[in-house]
Amino acid sequence: MRLKRSRSRPMAGFIAMAVVLGSMLVGPAAPASAAPVTFTNPLAEQRADPHIYRHTDGYYYFTATVPEYDRIVLRRATTLQGLATAAEQVIWRKHGTGEMGAHIWAPEIHFIDGRWYVYFAAGRAEDVWAIRPYVLESSAANPLDGPWVERGQLQPARSSFSLDATTFVHDGQRYLAWAEYAGSNSNIYLARAVNPWTYAGTPTLIATPTYAWETRGYRVNEGPAVLIRNGRIFLTYSASATDASYAVGLLTASADSDLLNPASWSKSATPVLASDSRTGQWGPGHNSFTVAEDGSDVIVYHSRNYERYLGNGYDPLSDPNRRTRIQRVYWNADGTPNFGVPVPDGVTPVRLRAHDLPDQYLRHWEFRVRLEPNVANLADSQFRIVAGLADPAAISLESTNYPGYYLRHRDHQLWVQRNDGSDLFRQDATFVRRPGLADPAKVSLESVNFPGQYLRHRDGLAYLEAVSDAAGRAAATFALD
Repeated sequence: MRLKRSRSRPMAGFIAMAVVLGSMLVGPAAPASAAPVTFTNPLAEQRADPHIYRHTDGYYYFTATVPEYDRIVLRRATTLQGLATAAEQVIWRKHGTGEMGAHIWAPEIHFIDGRWYVYFAAGRAEDVWAIRPYVLESSAANPLDGPWVERGQLQPARSSFSLDATTFVHDGQRYLAWAEYAGSNSNIYLARAVNPWTYAGTPTLIATPTYAWETRGYRVNEGPAVLIRNGRIFLTYSASATDASYAVGLLTASADSDLLNPASWSKSATPVLASDSRTGQWGPGHNSFTVAEDGSDVIVYHSRNYERYLGNGYDPLSDPNRRTRIQRVYWNADGTPNFGVPVPDGVTPVRLRAHDLPDQYLRHWEFRVRLEPNVANLADSQFRIVAGLADPAAISLESTNYPGYYLRHRDHQLWVQRNDGSDLFRQDATFVRRPGLADPAKVSLESVNFPGQYLRHRDGLAYLEAVSDAAGRAAATFALD
């Protein structure tokens, strides 16, 4: 993309930095209702294919592939961020011989009809590439305690390389989905479930790799994950080799369609989450979904923080450095999900939504800050809150998709520009966070070097101005998303 086109990051991080800075923020603290949940990435080092399940007992349960491919681990916490430091328990180890004896991959944990189930892929000890999907079951209240019963291979047993089983319920019917090789393709199949480890009928092929971005290194559609919202079934999947080519695609079906009819599913022509050199994230993929403490949807995925490709002695399966990451899912006006870009490491970003025009967000375009609805390039409307460049007791807003660029005022206009290191830039890019002038549950941003002047929108653009009437106060007040 051309550098002249300016973009920014998810706005969820605004408050996380506020929490991190704590008493460093100047002025009265904004009410807790102004603070969306934010996270610090990566959530876990050397944990790939992550799956997080939010249970009714108030805990989040987190499992993922370990680099040794020899065991299944589990941890839990009452918050998503708490999973980063939660104690990890080994709940199952590979067999010494026979089935489930090698390549223990992609565990998922689900709670179904009063019992816990873990889906995972495994090879045979004597044939490590004889990969098939398997299921564990536990009746324990706390799945970290076990014991776990092996229900064996997903039934009827698969006869070819297959993996990444998952399950979901729609309209009272449970489904099983997984990836399986046919010829040179890894495809995605769907079937009705009889019980958590058994399906009925002939599986339906719903996705096969066809686009160039799905066939880099290998021809792959795998790792299905389901999100049901807004009258539709959204099924994400991962494509291409598990190096920097790895990316997330999207299938969509109407909620009232026959999910076992391949014609019910449409595939997006471009990936919905892909490597981004600007944010330093490579090969995002094998995701799951959960819900944050504030009720917002969250995508959980892995990536590496460097660019490497299959070949020339590099085997991504031998590279342990895939890291679990989480960030908020946003929703377009048409009801479809917007995943944005894999955000940079550190506190996740936030968006600034206008108090008086609640369907519109601050975003940058050609580096000028403006107010617009339906920002398809989500990262253009996302900023990360960091300690103030001119005063660590205040805050600055760093662009998500242009790290090192900050929101600053210049001639009383708001721009996103690269930090040139000057004292003037640092002053212009530093703001005091105040309770919203029109609504104390929201926020207003007061200039550090022009006290009494606030970031406000006017005629679709952003300015730094003094505000003295109700309309001005409303235009200088923003909700954090």
